[in-house]
Amino acid sequence: MLIRPTHAKAAALVAGVLLLTNCSSSKYAATDKVYKNMAKDFSKVIKAAPPVNQQIDSLNSQQQYWVGTVNMGMRKPNFVVIHHTAQDSTEQTLKTFTIARTQVSAHYVVGRDGKVVHMVNDYLRAQHAGAGKWGNDTDLNSSSIGIELDNNGTTDVFTDAQINSLCALLATLKKKYNIPTANFIGHADYAPGRKNDPKNFPWKTLAKKGFGYWYDDVLQLPPADFDTTNALRIIGYNVKNLNYAIEAFKIHFVQTDISQTLTDTDKLILYNVYKKYL
Repeated sequence: MLIRPTHAKAAALVAGVLLLTNCSSSKYAATDKVYKNMAKDFSKVIKAAPPVNQQIDSLNSQQQYWVGTVNMGMRKPNFVVIHHTAQDSTEQTLKTFTIARTQVSAHYVVGRDGKVVHMVNDYLRAQHAGAGKWGNDTDLNSSSIGIELDNNGTTDVFTDAQINSLCALLATLKKKYNIPTANFIGHADYAPGRKNDPKNFPWKTLAKKGFGYWYDDVLQLPPADFDTTNALRIIGYNVKNLNYAIEAFKIHFVQTDISQTLTDTDKLILYNVYKKYL
């Protein structure tokens, strides 16, 4: 059959997509199978009615019973936590996230070329945030989407293609799950002193699009009684170790100086950001 030129291009495109899909599927066929089996096991747990191992230990069976409600829903992520991978390539990160012994994962990995790899269903819990605290939340793994950006954390810069794809992803997530502007944060924000990523990240670019806050171009002097510790706490930082909280704040908002001391300029920035959370 004669294929017209436009049809030929379309056919070639479809063939290319199928080839890419097949290559990707064959390379990760084993781990894809593990993922599917794990999801199947999760579905068994969810479908069990009454749920298994959710009885109240201190009450006897006659004092508790099960009635299934008609009003429920899936897990709804309310935060986005952004990381840098601290590895040398997307491929290296995918390998790390498909080895069981590492016990780490993320919902999405965004490559330097702008390609986005989806690794965990948004409704499931990825293992990306670890121990930390943001506001009153001490388990962001259970309430967030984790996004890893392919970047070694030292010499690499975040590419335009990478940031453009990230913003497209964030726009989708924000709309789909109604995630508040304030709830787009970095790993360092959640885990001060333990994590420092993402470093040298263009938070201002994201804030302009509604993903997190940034300080204004014109800054006002804070009042004489401005409580910097309380301001950090209200923003969300864990101030139990104040030096680490200051460092994390500066990794996010100052970047040129990430010491554990607030300068006069830092206090101007802090006061401006703090007011956005009131």
